[in-house]
Amino acid sequence: MLSIYNTLTRTKEEFKPINPPNVKMYVCGPTVYDYFHIGNARSFIMADIIRRYLEFKGYEVKYIMNLTDVDDRIIKKSISEKRDAKLVADDYSKAFFEDIQKLKIKPADVYPKATNHIEEIIDIIKKLEEKGFAYNIDGNVFYNVNKFPEYGKLSGKKIDELESGARIEINEEKKDPLDFALWKKAKVGEPYWESPWGKGRPGWHIECSAMSCKHLGETFDIHAGGNDLIFPHHENEIAQSEAATGKKFVNYWVHFGFLNINNEKMSKSLGNFFTARDILKIYSAEAVRLAFAQTHYAGPLNFSDELLASAEKGLEKLKNLAEKIEEEIKINRVDGIIPQLEFEKYKTNFEAAMDEDFNSPQACAVIFDFIRDVNRAIAENENINIKFYLSVKEFLRKTAEGVLGILDFSKASTQNDGALENDLIELLIKLRHDAKLEKNYALSDRIRNELKNIGIELQDSKSGTTYKKIKIKNVNILPPGEE
Repeated sequence: MLSIYNTLTRTKEEFKPINPPNVKMYVCGPTVYDYFHIGNARSFIMADIIRRYLEFKGYEVKYIMNLTDVDDRIIKKSISEKRDAKLVADDYSKAFFEDIQKLKIKPADVYPKATNHIEEIIDIIKKLEEKGFAYNIDGNVFYNVNKFPEYGKLSGKKIDELESGARIEINEEKKDPLDFALWKKAKVGEPYWESPWGKGRPGWHIECSAMSCKHLGETFDIHAGGNDLIFPHHENEIAQSEAATGKKFVNYWVHFGFLNINNEKMSKSLGNFFTARDILKIYSAEAVRLAFAQTHYAGPLNFSDELLASAEKGLEKLKNLAEKIEEEIKINRVDGIIPQLEFEKYKTNFEAAMDEDFNSPQACAVIFDFIRDVNRAIAENENINIKFYLSVKEFLRKTAEGVLGILDFSKASTQNDGALENDLIELLIKLRHDAKLEKNYALSDRIRNELKNIGIELQDSKSGTTYKKIKIKNVNILPPGEE
């Protein structure tokens, strides 16, 4: 039984989709005004792992991640860079897709953009206005928080205790400091759209309500995002969505914990602000994913070089075993012994961990216990039957690769093939050396020339012979007409 901690109820609940085996899941994506930072990456990766595990369990997941492509920060960036806001959003949208691909994050089914949903946004605001939840002041439309009695049910905040703070927009036009913008009147030089209230653009919160309801329906299963989004963003999403539809908005709210850098809050002023792109220049995507997976998604995470170095070390064990598996499968030994290993026990333990509110640290521990026991079985036995290696690969393929995304068997196979290629070249170099000692210069020259023909150039020196790969000239591997 899969249980999920639901921020809305503050309890772990048995997961019961609205329409099994279908699951509808919405994740708050980036505001595309810059490269996303490593804290954002944690949310995106852990949401990806949750989605992968749901699929592992047999659910058909419709996975939506939005892109906020009209926002105050985008406009500010466009002004500072003296270029159109759309170009800023387009450039950083492209960068976002490049970076999540590098992080091995599975593509969403839809990446809705706010600017493509203006009609849906206006429709919801009109409903709210008709029902008395919204009011228009000279082209600015606000949500009247006091009209929604359940405001604060997600965050646990009470209206009479809330004060106007840094996360709450201060505006003298509003009836109450807590009221938030649904539609903003256009200022000179800003992007705008025509609306019943004049030229303007949507507020941040209403964008997510419109996009999620458009693609997942008025009530859906899971809404996920960072802890920093609980209030006011997700609180406001609930208020406006439920007021407009009269239905429950989301059944399970999942929130990801804060990330610190070397025990300090990440901040540009402290000089410890890192984008995902920065980190990927130093560490592998698999190391980043493992580092995140080894801490529970809801807890705080201290991100450091030590954490990533430890993850890389753990990955070495996993990669080495994967390469060994690929090597042994190619040998295809069908008459050897099959070591006794309780594969079902590891599968059961892995599922038990992930079923307990996606306890990925415990799931990682199960995988590394498995690696230890497999290595022991290999060390203690010779002539192992291929069936054993196929069973090992199947477990790792479904868990380490399929759910956690920390292994790529196609890479292991390629690396293994590359090692074999190097060994063969070194063997030919040795044969050539022996031929020269025997004064068989014809064979020596033939080895050199044949290697060069396939792109391997030998380089002789006093210390021995080395080689480098070169481009093969005058070889056309494409059919006529294709370039």
